[in-house]
Amino acid sequence: MIGSFGPVVFETSTKRIRTFDDFKRSGSARWATHELMGRKPLREFLGPGLEQISFTIRLDVSLGVNPAHELTVLRLMRDQGMAFPLILEGRPLIVGSSWVIESMNETWLRVDNRGRLLAVEVELTLSEYPQEVV
Repeated sequence: MIGSFGPVVFETSTKRIRTFDDFKRSGSARWATHELMGRKPLREFLGPGLEQISFTIRLDVSLGVNPAHELTVLRLMRDQGMAFPLILEGRPLIVGSSWVIESMNETWLRVDNRGRLLAVEVELTLSEYPQEVV
């Protein structure tokens, strides 16, 4: 993470490893149903729905990150409804859209004898936050 409110930067280097696993993406279409007397309902396509993604990240001191600090930043991003871009391969996942953290689940894997968090897995669910009005 950059600064205390910066983006989550997924990276692999000699100093730090911050990657994700189990990436899942889902989306849907929006439809209206118009009821008709004596006939089957009529369906009307309204447009695409919002995309949703989920993945798991491991935050581990042995991988060069501070799990407690990064959890604090992720919780803050979730609790304040911060929208942020998701960049993969140098491009936004969806042009014109940012993402918000809908939910996060933490599994604390290692804590030292002083109560410091050493390793955690975080399951994140993000929802699309369109920036453009078409």
